[in-house]
Amino acid sequence: MSQRLQRINELLKREISSVIQRDFEFSNCLVSVTDVVTTNDLREAKVLISILGQGAGVFEKIQVRRGAIQQKVSKRVVLKHFPVFTFKLTDALERGNEVVDLLQEVEKLPQAPIPDDEEL
Repeated sequence: MSQRLQRINELLKREISSVIQRDFEFSNCLVSVTDVVTTNDLREAKVLISILGQGAGVFEKIQVRRGAIQQKVSKRVVLKHFPVFTFKLTDALERGNEVVDLLQEVEKLPQAPIPDDEEL
């Protein structure tokens, strides 16, 4: 992936996140744009969304308002060919929380004593 495409992906990710945060209000859940993957010709972009919490119907609301989200982002990001967004649901936030929980459990486990230099 070219450096230009990576910058475009990050810019789209940031702008989509701000539009979702500003224009949508979700109770009891956290919505995060985890990644944006744009094709080389900038015609399509997969937007990976992760929802943490009680998010019944949240993803459907985002999909229904896809056109409005795309229009608002296209006004802020100027590209010769603006990509068409396709939203995909991921479980990245849930997996991240599981990893944090596992690390906390490992910290609670008893640790082996550190040998002295004399014993080596």
